[in-house]
Amino acid sequence: MWLVKRRSAPVAVAVAVAAIVVLAGCSGSPHSVATSGRVFPSTPAGVQARWFFQAAGTPPIADAAIRAHFDTAFLAKMPPPAINAVLAGAGQLGLVSVSSARPDAVEFVMSVRAEQRFRVDLTVDARGLISGLKTPELPSAASPASVIPALAPGWVAQPVTFEAGGVTVHGTFTHPGSAPAGTLPAALLIAGYGSSTDRNDNAPGQPARNTLEAVANWLSTDGVASLRYDKLGSGQTGWGPYAADPGRAGLGTYEQETVAALNFLAGQQQVDRARLAVFGHSEGAIYSLLLASGLAGHAPEVHAVGLLEPIAVRFLDQAEQDSIASLTHEVQNGQVTAAAARSAQRAIAQAIVTTRRTGTVPALLVNSFQPPVAEAVQIDRYDPAAVAAKLPAHTAVLLTCSNADDKFGCAQIDHLVAGLSQASARLDYVHLDGVDHFLKEDISKNIADYDESLPFSAQLRAALQAFVASNL
Repeated sequence: MWLVKRRSAPVAVAVAVAAIVVLAGCSGSPHSVATSGRVFPSTPAGVQARWFFQAAGTPPIADAAIRAHFDTAFLAKMPPPAINAVLAGAGQLGLVSVSSARPDAVEFVMSVRAEQRFRVDLTVDARGLISGLKTPELPSAASPASVIPALAPGWVAQPVTFEAGGVTVHGTFTHPGSAPAGTLPAALLIAGYGSSTDRNDNAPGQPARNTLEAVANWLSTDGVASLRYDKLGSGQTGWGPYAADPGRAGLGTYEQETVAALNFLAGQQQVDRARLAVFGHSEGAIYSLLLASGLAGHAPEVHAVGLLEPIAVRFLDQAEQDSIASLTHEVQNGQVTAAAARSAQRAIAQAIVTTRRTGTVPALLVNSFQPPVAEAVQIDRYDPAAVAAKLPAHTAVLLTCSNADDKFGCAQIDHLVAGLSQASARLDYVHLDGVDHFLKEDISKNIADYDESLPFSAQLRAALQAFVASNL
């Protein structure tokens, strides 16, 4: 319901994009690390990108200004009149995200009249003048699959089922069409919070987040098989025997699914049981820790753990933080008074105390959780840092946080590091820049953008590739 359909960009702007690519004939910057905020870096390329973005929004650009900012080789292919000709009709540009990995290159995503988005790769020469512009058009929101990383050639995404506690669980086993027995490392991928969140981290209101499909496809290019699944209440799995009363399902039911899923993955003929990993996104990270620490039940040994934008505090503490953030926003927008917000905060805090003492959720909190509420209450008993401390010594762990994640900030995720240190984990802690909660390059901190057809984090891709190469 948050997805906004957009029409194609104005023809003039689309032509401008194509003309700059063809006539400039220069390669753009590689996929890179996004910077924070809608701010260009103070690098030579960042300075020129800021100028170009501002100038392109109010054409025509004075010939003298163009000559002052572009190098002669570029202008030999595309002189000022030609640049202005293709920019005619541009305007109302919006800056979506900015990325930069080195001083001579910047990548930014801009929208045109709030419709089609374009990624602009800009490079500068040794004198700091624009030497290259590459502007591949991003797909419209109607085709989000086109920004999902491609599956490795020869690999298949195979629908599978397995049994867990009387539930038939549906999932996707990603593996090569053929491989010798026992030769592949493999990873179990666990989706985030909510009984409606399926194997790809999608939900009915946002069916195109596609986070775990992207991770699975990345892993395929690294030679790592993977299994992701629709947990109870989601996707093809549905509620199964709990349909008449979803409230009967609790933490144990979801833990059983993780154990059964890892056993299923370890039992596949191509998989090397000595090289198993589990990657969890958001709340899925808690289940990854429970599984790898042995607290979820007896399962094959896990050799590497990925905690991708994880919830890092107790579940009800996070719910309280979310409520405070929501109330603060409402006060700022004049929707409630500061006094009313303080009263609501006190009520929420007391409701959480009551929940922890009695195991019963007061009416005030019931609507804050997806069913089954019992799972949310029961998982609150675990402090993720305390669970992390119980990992086998020297377990390899990939941990991420992002300064553009509107759910969990890096300061909060730092809490996990103490627990991982207690376990002497071999930690690879990656601070992502400009990446949203669902791992897309987006600085908006707007939940509506979770479903947008934006690139997945190139920085995370590089970190994941290096982690797998070192640990699986």
